[in-house]
Amino acid sequence: MEEPNAWDDPEKAQAKMKLLGSLKDDVEGFKRLIMEKEDLETLLEMAEEDPDPAYIDEAQEMLAAFKAHYESIRIKTLLSGEYDNCNAIVTLHAGTGGTEAMDWTGMLYRMYSHWVESHGFSMDVLDILDGEEAGLKSVTFQVNGENAYGLLKSEHGVHRLVRISPFNANGKRQTSFAACEVMPDIKEDLDIEIDDKDIRIDTFRSSGAGGQHINKTSSAIRITHLPTGIVVSCQNERSQFQNKDKAFEELRIKLYMLKKEQHAEKLSDIRGTVSEIAWGSQIRSYFLQPYQLIKDTRTGEEQSNAQKVLDGDIDPFINAYLKWLALKNKEEKA
Repeated sequence: MEEPNAWDDPEKAQAKMKLLGSLKDDVEGFKRLIMEKEDLETLLEMAEEDPDPAYIDEAQEMLAAFKAHYESIRIKTLLSGEYDNCNAIVTLHAGTGGTEAMDWTGMLYRMYSHWVESHGFSMDVLDILDGEEAGLKSVTFQVNGENAYGLLKSEHGVHRLVRISPFNANGKRQTSFAACEVMPDIKEDLDIEIDDKDIRIDTFRSSGAGGQHINKTSSAIRITHLPTGIVVSCQNERSQFQNKDKAFEELRIKLYMLKKEQHAEKLSDIRGTVSEIAWGSQIRSYFLQPYQLIKDTRTGEEQSNAQKVLDGDIDPFINAYLKWLALKNKEEKA
């Protein structure tokens, strides 16, 4: 019997074409880097023969561009994890801090939205729950783009904010927390069976921005996996059936990861921290008052321009994390 051709499956064919396109871009990028190096060397030789200031200025610009291109290629070589090339499913939860924590969760959502836009990725909101006074209690969104998970896995964990709260009449400095969970959106068939007696399915009326149809019926779905306590929700699709399918897809991914790691303690390597969303568990601290400083507790990476980071410029933290993770894995293998 003739074996089925993978190209006959539209989804698999699309995945193969995407991979081929990515590999082609990698090769072209490397060739372009070699050409930039050769052009820079030629310009430096010209500058040695004729020390014109214009040559020096141009060489400095070319060197800066070469370094940036080299760094982007080097970072991409660190994205070699099994699921790094997948889309990412990101969930933000408000932690301790009340209204302040919900506002902080909304700020993080804005930060990631700007990062997604700046990288040419797309984003689909799967579930959103507004705060009573401000911000968000929680939000789940999918980031679609090459290596989205490989880049955003650096963000999993608890994020701590220190600032003078706009919700405090006394103008006191306040600390609040929000958790970020990141999972890969695995498209392959997962060998995961979900027993009906192990789940509870709740329907509810959708909340947040999502179009006029979304609030007319109780089409949103929440699935609770009773043995593990995993909860997934979806409300962005147009029908209850579509929301249910997407929620089950997310649940299967989480259970697959849990099974792959064999015990819950190792799940933090893939889906992020599962610790309490409070003091002492943060991976990154954002100080807005009395001084501005954002520091990652794992890598030691610091940025003093807090507003620039909150506007979506988190690449320095992502790059530092990938380098730190590669070094950590190398040391563990040694």
